Order: sequence, then structure tokens, then C-alpha cells
Amino acid sequence: MTLAVSSTLGEIGEKALLRHLQTRIPTASGVVVGLGDDAAAVETSACTLVTTDSLVESVHFHRDAVPPRLLGRKALSVNLSDLAAMGGIARYATVSLCLPLDLTLGWVDSLYDGLLERAAESGVALVGGNVTRGRDIVVDVTLLGDSGRLLLRAGARPGDRVVVTGQLGAAAEGVRLLAEGARLDEDAELLATGMWTESSAPAVLACLRAQLDPRPPLALARSIAERGLARAGMDLSDGLSLDLVEICSRSGVGAVVEASAVPVDARAAGLERARGGDALGLALHGGEDYQLLLAVGAEELGELAELARVWGVEVTAVGEFVEGEPIVWVRDEAGERPLAPGGHDHFRSGPA
Repeated sequence: MTLAVSSTLGEIGEKALLRHLQTRIPTASGVVVGLGDDAAAVETSACTLVTTDSLVESVHFHRDAVPPRLLGRKALSVNLSDLAAMGGIARYATVSLCLPLDLTLGWVDSLYDGLLERAAESGVALVGGNVTRGRDIVVDVTLLGDSGRLLLRAGARPGDRVVVTGQLGAAAEGVRLLAEGARLDEDAELLATGMWTESSAPAVLACLRAQLDPRPPLALARSIAERGLARAGMDLSDGLSLDLVEICSRSGVGAVVEASAVPVDARAAGLERARGGDALGLALHGGEDYQLLLAVGAEELGELAELARVWGVEVTAVGEFVEGEPIVWVRDEAGERPLAPGGHDHFRSGPA
């Protein structure tokens, strides 16, 4: 029986929805038993990495502001970022959904369009999950992968450089743009600029894409771990100021960040200047960049730069790890002062 995309989940029912989703998931190598049984059976390596993350309505997104296709892409991407930051290669994913009764099948299909696109791009097989009813939408992904050489948060030494990939601040700027009415369509093209004029459209588009469709440097992360080019690392998801404290705490060192070296996204900076905001603060505290934060020995910086060029990723040394308490300091023209962590914490106030 063909289901109408306009039908609500309350009209379709759980079993019909599961049967429909099962028809959409392709088979993949390494999957012994996929969707449809009590559990999936998959082939894994001697060292298997496991991570899980959830996107929750009204906490991570608003239904009227985020196309479901992009939500699906992001739900898998944030997990891919965690696995890659440890040097892993993602292989299998399960997806659990909490869905309101009035949601349409078309919305769920669009969500799966995004999930399946990102899975195909990254070589991941969807092998199971769960659906349940709830007041708000929750998209929960569990990702399994293989690991050869692990890259952990502990291991930074005094004298190592604090290195980040990419540019920072665009995703956090995207949150502000969404609140101002800027929107993307299902194809990640600009639908509305909100309060901004058409001359700002390229910057608005780039920042919205950074927020709604992040692209972690997966291949570079794996290559760094394989070659042992970093002593410690993690993904930048909660903000540089907060994530750097985490590496310092795990490694028993402090760190000094040079404010002038932080790679602030130029498009986000332009928008922040226009609204009278603090572009550097956005890059330090905003979060959701899904780039890499690394502790790299000075002797490895050249090889890391060459490798990053191969993968088309920008890398920047923004400071240095130092002896002492796990405190992060920031140095600018006014001198050196403690950098208070201002990133995202689910159980405290929101991003700075």
C-alpha cells in the first residue's frame, strides 16, 4: 500500500511507518542482519568506537526554521565529527526518532533524505533504530566505527601548539540569523535573508549552511590520527574556550591563545560588525563549528600543514600549551588575562 506524504503519523500508525522506512534503507557490506529484526548484526573491528548524540526540538532546532532534510544531514554529521576526532572511520548507524502525531510522512521522508545522503557521502550504513510518540521531535543517532590509532583528549604537553582547523564563528552566527528570520530551503539555498539586505545574502547563506549543514573535516582527522601528527584532540562543538579547557584538564596543562591568531570566519565577522557585535567572542565561545582542536608538537606543524593542503582544509596555530593549572589565557594588545569558558552547556545558560 502506498502511503500519502500528507498523511500524519497518527493516521499511518507505527507499524506502517516502520515498514515504509525499511523500504528506504539500502543494504551494505558488513551488515549481517539489518532493519526488521529485534537487533542488527554487523561486523566490527577489534577496537570499535561508539558515539551517540541527539537533536532535540526547541533545544537544538525549531521545526519552522530548519528543513527536515538538513536536520537529517546534521544529525549524522555531529556524530561523524565525534568519531573522526578520535581517528575513527564510521561504519554503522542506528536512528531513534521521537515524533509528534501531527507530523506528516512527507516530513519524515525528508528527514531520511538527509540522513541517507550524509550516510552515502561518508560510507555509513543505517542498520536500525526506533520510533516512538512524543510531544517534541527528537532525532537520536548512535554511530559505530573502526579505529586503528586512537586520538584522545589527554596527551597535550607544554610547548605543543594549540591548532584548530577551518574558520570559527559562522555556525554561531547562523543561530542569530535564524532568530532574525533568515531561512534556507531543503536544498540549502537561501530562502529569506531576514532583516538583512540582498547585499548581505552571500554571508547569510554561508553562515546558515555552517549551522544547518556542517561539514566536519573527516578525512583529515583520520589522516592526522594515522600519522600520529597530534598528541591530543577533540572536535570543536561547544566552543573553543570551553573545549580547550577540556583538553587542558585531561592533559594537566594550561594554554595561552593569541587573540589575533584565531581564524574568525570573515563572513560572520562582517555581519557581527554590522550589528555592533563581537566577532572574536563569537569564534571563541559560539560553538557548533565541528572542526578539530589539536595539540601538535612544533616539529609536526609543517607536515600537518602539508597534509591539510592535500585535503583542502585550513589549519591555524592559535596558541601554545604551557605548564601549570588547566586554565586558558588569552593574549591581545591589552596583555594576558584568563579566558572564561563561555561555550555551550546544556544545563547552564546558552551560548555566549
